[in-house]
Parts: sequence; structure tokens; C-alpha cells
Amino acid sequence: SEKLLKVATSIPRDNLVSLGTCFGKFTKTQKFRLNVTALDFLAPYAKYKVWVKPGSEQSFLYGNHVLKSGLGRITENTAQYQGVVVYSMADVPLGFGVAAKSTQECRKVDPMAIVVFHQADVGEYVRNEDTLT
Repeated sequence: SEKLLKVATSIPRDNLVSLGTCFGKFTKTQKFRLNVTALDFLAPYAKYKVWVKPGSEQSFLYGNHVLKSGLGRITENTAQYQGVVVYSMADVPLGFGVAAKSTQECRKVDPMAIVVFHQADVGEYVRNEDTLT
């Protein structure tokens, strides 16, 4: 916002690390990991989406993977290891994940198989409130 930008001008450039919303961080192996703070910006533009059943929402928000038994819907033609946005059945974005199985494989797997690997969720606001930036 412009208000934040004006406040940041009072800080010397050498002391200013960043300004705005943190979308993620680079790991030690130089891979980019999305933070949940980017969810509101990226969710409307997501190409691949996964909807979880109400019973599995809480499990995902506690940091667990999504199982086939908790899968409500999945976008057609989602490839394996494709990044996805996880939604509740009420179309509320809950977090990010990586598709463990393609859409076609999801139809055939057993109910206890993992279909989405957890990456970030809105529950991190509560779990990591001291370190989340």
C-alpha cells in the first residue's frame, strides 16, 4: 500500500530488508517455498484446484496431507506433482499443496492414499505466529 511505502521511506535503504507481502522463501537448496501469506493473491488465478470435504478441512489445517477419502473434487487434467490451491467445499481457499496423484490416478487409488501433499495452510497463522512474516 502507499501508506506502507511512505513509512518505509523513513528507513535507510541499507537497513530495509523488504517491503510488502512475503510470498515465500528460498530453502537452503535454492527451491522456492510458498508461504500462506501469498494465498489471497494467488488463489483467484489458480489453474489447478482441489476441494476437500468438510471432515478433512481440519486435518489439512493442522498440517496433514489430503487423503483420497477427504477429496471432494479436483480440477480435470491435473498432473502429478502439480502445484494446487486447496479449497473447502464452500470455495474458501485453505492453502497450497502439491498433487501426489494425477486426476486419473485419483479415481483408482484406495481411500487412504495421499492425493495432495501439504505445503502451506491458513492454520499456520496460529501455529507459527511468532516466526511468520
